[in-house]
Amino acid sequence: MTKRTLGGTNRKRIKTSGFRARMQTPSGRRILRSRRNKKRKCISL
Repeated sequence: MTKRTLGGTNRKRIKTSGFRARMQTPSGRRILRSRRNKKRKCISL
């Protein structure tokens, strides 16, 4: 039997915590700003 793909869950991850999703709300932009200030290598998914 074949395994299920992660298509649906990965799609939800990107929709909720991807870069473009973060940029759309003021609070999301605040998250990105704080992660940039901490010098995070990855600021979003």
